[in-house]
Amino acid sequence: MSDILATIFFLIAVIDPLGSVPVYLEATKQFDIKYKKKVALRASVIAFFILVFFIVIGQLILEGMAVSLDAFQISGGVILFLFALTMIFGDGKPQMEKHLIKDYKHVTIFPVAIPSIASPGAIMAVVLMTDNHLYDLQQQSIFTLLVAVVIGLTCLLLLAANIVQEKVGEYGITVISKIMGLILASYAVQSILSGLRDFFKI
Repeated sequence: MSDILATIFFLIAVIDPLGSVPVYLEATKQFDIKYKKKVALRASVIAFFILVFFIVIGQLILEGMAVSLDAFQISGGVILFLFALTMIFGDGKPQMEKHLIKDYKHVTIFPVAIPSIASPGAIMAVVLMTDNHLYDLQQQSIFTLLVAVVIGLTCLLLLAANIVQEKVGEYGITVISKIMGLILASYAVQSILSGLRDFFKI
């Protein structure tokens, strides 16, 4: 049970559902309530299937390129760490991704589904957390179910986005996003250390 809770907290940190709220509100500001809800649902479903795609195919691609598990853990950890640094020291996820909006007519996929929900950090994280050499099929299935739970939570937050922003405020969302970045940075460092330990047989 503790492992499941730890995984859920990790997924919340890397997906950062609250951080997607201002992005979603900015992206859908020209639409009516009905269409806003449609965008929230579609973006969540698309993001989930993108993450599932990388859960299933990600490692096969890496192994096809003859990338070792140790190298992947180290490189994945470095990428996650750099991503976490942008969350901590950058403008924050909401401001950073709102600047990506150029076309308000096609916002469901970009930037709401990608990169707001299914971010590069989230993609890298799900590949790391479903490694075939470390986790069996049952563990990977449970992890995929937990991804669905966190995406579902994200969808609910988007559907209640106006209320969430009113209660928490954009400044509060940015602060929480930075805290999520700190948690993600800790996991990234752990991944790098594990990869180095296994490579050097420490």
